Amino acid sequence: QLAESGGGLVQSGGSLRLSCAASGFTLDDYAISWFRQAPGKEREEVSCSNGGWESTYSADSAKGRFTMSRDNDKNTIYLQMNNLKPDDPAVYYCAADPSPCGSTWYIKGVGRSWGHGTQVTVSE
Repeated sequence: QLAESGGGLVQSGGSLRLSCAASGFTLDDYAISWFRQAPGKEREEVSCSNGGWESTYSADSAKGRFTMSRDNDKNTIYLQMNNLKPDDPAVYYCAADPSPCGSTWYIKGVGRSWGHGTQVTVSE
């Protein structure tokens, strides 16, 4: 299971840190990613990190502003979001995939597990 937390209301230019706590499995065995979905839009990938934290990929919208990190003792992944913009409000989800980031099965979402999401709101 995956459980996100840390969402909320922040002013434009502000920061938030989202958490994704995993239970029942070890993070190293999965690719862990963050997605977001704004009203009326499709869910989009924000960032993905392969098992063992060997490599991390970020969408262009996240590069230079969003950073993934982890706490192995807590089996938790974080998404630090800085310089939040009016385009960033959405429900943010973490996901665990048995396939590596960007692979065919990953793109298709085969075997993916989702968290329930956490709302991020950015005020002008």
